[in-house]
Amino acid sequence: MVQTPNSPSADSNMDALKQYGSYIITVILLVLAGYFGWTYWQNNHARVDTVAADHYADIQNLNQEINLASQNPDLNAEATAALDKSRGELTQNIDALVSSHGDSVYAWQALMIKAREQADADDFEGASETLKTAAAIDLGDAGLSAITRLRYAETLLAAGDADAALSEAKSDMPSPFEASQQELLGDIYMAQKNEDAAKKSYNNAWELLRKRQESRAVLALKMESLGMTVAPIESAPALIQQAPAASAPAAPQDIAVDSAPSA
Repeated sequence: MVQTPNSPSADSNMDALKQYGSYIITVILLVLAGYFGWTYWQNNHARVDTVAADHYADIQNLNQEINLASQNPDLNAEATAALDKSRGELTQNIDALVSSHGDSVYAWQALMIKAREQADADDFEGASETLKTAAAIDLGDAGLSAITRLRYAETLLAAGDADAALSEAKSDMPSPFEASQQELLGDIYMAQKNEDAAKKSYNNAWELLRKRQESRAVLALKMESLGMTVAPIESAPALIQQAPAASAPAAPQDIAVDSAPSA
């Protein structure tokens, strides 16, 4: 159980949080977005629109090229201009896909790429508008909807609209996303200088994570910065536990296969 001792906030922890917290959350949500974008089609066996699929494949390839090029710290003026041109082309391609296939999962995935590009450029207002468009796509999947709304609330917060972010983040979420929702609510309450509510939300997130034996270093950092004592969470057992290596092959009974923990 998390207790709140009478200790001062850790300024160094808060500085680290401000520098890396938003980035880490963004990476987590993008990974989830890619996973659910794929499993949506796997689970629903939807008819693939080959035109939209080909268009999205081109967007994805261009996006990968941009990511690789942007990692080069020694770009000259010509290379920088070419990279900017590619980013403009990426935006145009995404807008064209959304215009022609705006109700498809491909449009949703493309909008998530566009929102990330805008957030990387600190254009959080633009990213918020992009995610608002993505949220309006009805794909009939609660997971995709939750990802979009969490990301939308995060960019609203980054854009300085904490009240709108709070309204969006309070939406009902499927149980696998409740921990992320509570953590984000804590971030929003902190922006509103409501420390007591932030502590409660962070504690809720931590306890939800405890139930599925998942620890989050960034969340622990946030809690510690508020003077909260964070009880460690034991990691979930490995899906496959193998006996120590021996000269002879392990017998079948030496390998235990556990069911996967909940998402």
